[in-house]
Amino acid sequence: MKIALITDDNAGFSLGEIKKLNLHIIKMPVIINGETRFQGENLEEEEFFKLLESNADVKTSQPAPGQLIEMWEELLKTYDQVIQIPMSSGLSEECNNAKSLATSYPGKVFIVDNHRISVTLKDSVYDAIKLINEGKTAEEIVKILESEAHNSSIYIMVDTLKYLKRGGRVTPAGAALGGALHIKPVLSIFGEKLDAYKKALGTKKAKQIMFEAIENDLNTKFKDVPRENLMFDVAYSHNLEEALEFRKEFVARFNLDPEKVKADALSLSISTHVGPGILAVALSKIL
Repeated sequence: MKIALITDDNAGFSLGEIKKLNLHIIKMPVIINGETRFQGENLEEEEFFKLLESNADVKTSQPAPGQLIEMWEELLKTYDQVIQIPMSSGLSEECNNAKSLATSYPGKVFIVDNHRISVTLKDSVYDAIKLINEGKTAEEIVKILESEAHNSSIYIMVDTLKYLKRGGRVTPAGAALGGALHIKPVLSIFGEKLDAYKKALGTKKAKQIMFEAIENDLNTKFKDVPRENLMFDVAYSHNLEEALEFRKEFVARFNLDPEKVKADALSLSISTHVGPGILAVALSKIL
């Protein structure tokens, strides 16, 4: 069976990676002052953050149904089946809407709801590629990926909660973390909305809290998983230099191979909801 693989641009694949891996990408709409725009087409990073920080009306939307259907039908001309791995259904209706549309393509289009976002979504796409190369069917791949849905963790430090509050992507407990001067909220995500984890006085303490959270996960949730089956990731938003320094600290703390620890920029779609200046660490079990 010839299987096509789709994900959305929230996974953060570069153009080079997309071409090399033969991926198909759904662009997530970013609506700025009523105009629908797409990252890398008519919206670049510098302009986006200037608009975001100047309090422009910035929000996100789901891909249009026609966009999905057009891509599926084009791919099914040359592929037997299509697997789409969208962002977590806990953060967007994109996944549920795609599932509804896919009922019109039985045995042909399969939607994976494995509760991933950003770097953990990217890790699950790599898992899907591995399974395709092993000769698994689309049905088998969906079952495997969804069974691994909660085998990942993300911890994120934000500069401000105003963007998350505005977009409704944080729980009430998470929204209550910030507000005081110099307080850095540390949030967690395990597939659904961002939730409260801890609050820190300053960036240094926030980094320590995130590292301790990863260490705790290694000793509990992932204690029986071999280190070679774990992926450690860093994510950031419009603060590359700070992120690279953070990655060095992360690598040193856990004695990691720096070549294997990604430092990926969040998509502009995700940055709409978290704002600039975030740092995040993620841990995923990989196949």
